[in-house]
Amino acid sequence: MPKPALSPYRVAFDDSFRVSKAPTEPPKADRGKDQRPRHEKELETQIERLDAYQRMLYAQNDYALLLVFQAMDAAGKDGTIRAVMSGVNPAGCQVSSFKKPSPLELDHDFLWRSAIRLPERGRIGIFNRSYYEEVLVVRVHPEYLTNQRLPHTPALEDLWEERFESIREHEQHLARNGTVILKFWLNVSPGEQRKRFLDRIEEADKNWKFEDADIEERQYWDDYMHAYEEALRATSRPWAPWFAIPADDKRYMRATVATIIADTLEGLDLRYPAVTDERRSQLHAMRDVLNGK
Repeated sequence: MPKPALSPYRVAFDDSFRVSKAPTEPPKADRGKDQRPRHEKELETQIERLDAYQRMLYAQNDYALLLVFQAMDAAGKDGTIRAVMSGVNPAGCQVSSFKKPSPLELDHDFLWRSAIRLPERGRIGIFNRSYYEEVLVVRVHPEYLTNQRLPHTPALEDLWEERFESIREHEQHLARNGTVILKFWLNVSPGEQRKRFLDRIEEADKNWKFEDADIEERQYWDDYMHAYEEALRATSRPWAPWFAIPADDKRYMRATVATIIADTLEGLDLRYPAVTDERRSQLHAMRDVLNGK
């Protein structure tokens, strides 16, 4: 399996991760308005790399790339996905958003609805939220389990451990079969979330983004942080690493995410398929036909 990309934001594989130690802001040298042009230029550079690697990923057709994005509301998932993937051929990627499960989805196990949307070889799949909702929002609101009609419901702590185990095994199976998995937690601070919520209320063109439930869920901040800490500690593994990305500065966040993705693709040693001598002779013959020879 490919080695995970190096990054200071990669969550350790030894269960030592702590939310309290995960930064929400860039390093001091990368903060401030005067750094914005540099971050924007870095994003452009990484988008060019992504475009080149995506073409080879598609042509080689050996690997699939799955990008998982999780975050609190207003952390910038949609904007990051849009910005980072802006230079990639739309035919080579697919975005899936996971909201409240449908009755059909509730009639299956909790991994089913995401499993049927996994990217095929040669393509990039993007999950805007994912099966991790089952150990995040459901953990904060265990009353949602009633709709899942589990035949044998263990004690809650045992249930989360069982789901972590299922997720680890699921992701390892995918990795063994050619799916490269990168998972991003966009780590926004409560203060920055409050500011972005106020922007959504005060700016008319952002009103549509604001929902009453955003305020309700904000009251569970500490519960969500505990759920994220447990989930990232239990499921960040070499075959499916988590990256806890500072999200208070959107430009820095987007450039950082793009760099991790591009570095990972570079590590796959992607190449265009080799052309045999026989095939090259055939191509030359067809060129002669097209040239009227």
